[in-house]
This record gives sequence, structure tokens and C-alpha cells, in this order.
Amino acid sequence: MGFIAWIFAGLIAGWLTGKIMKGSGYGVFADILLGLVGAFVGGFISNALHLGHGGFIHSTILATIGAVIVVFLFRLVTGNR
Repeated sequence: MGFIAWIFAGLIAGWLTGKIMKGSGYGVFADILLGLVGAFVGGFISNALHLGHGGFIHSTILATIGAVIVVFLFRLVTGNR
């Protein structure tokens, strides 16, 4: 996937994470960053579980799962519910 596609997937993943985690998000740039970090975490989990590589939708789903994990851990550490 190209750089622009990663940014777009990160934006979607960050936005979805805000909806899933019952929040309003952290702003456009933070949502993109959160989605990209989530993509890294989701990719790590995908490789560990041997889920394979997919296209844009697969990457966006993995990024969203990773971002949900990152937000959960962030809120657990900081106490933000």
C-alpha cells in the first residue's frame, strides 16, 4: 500500500476507533497518528497469528483493531474513561 493509502487507512481506523471506544476522537492529526500506530500493532498481531496480508480493507480492519487496543491501554494507564 502506498503512503497516501496508509494515511487514509489511518484516518478511517482512528475515526472508527473513536466511535467504537465511545469517544469523539482526538482530532484529525491525532486520529491519523492513532490509526497508524494501530496499523503497526494490528500488523504485529496479524504476523504473530499468521493471518496473512490483504488489501486496503484488511489493513483498515487490522489498523482499527490495533488502534482500539492502543486506546484501551492508553485509557487504562491515564485513567481516561
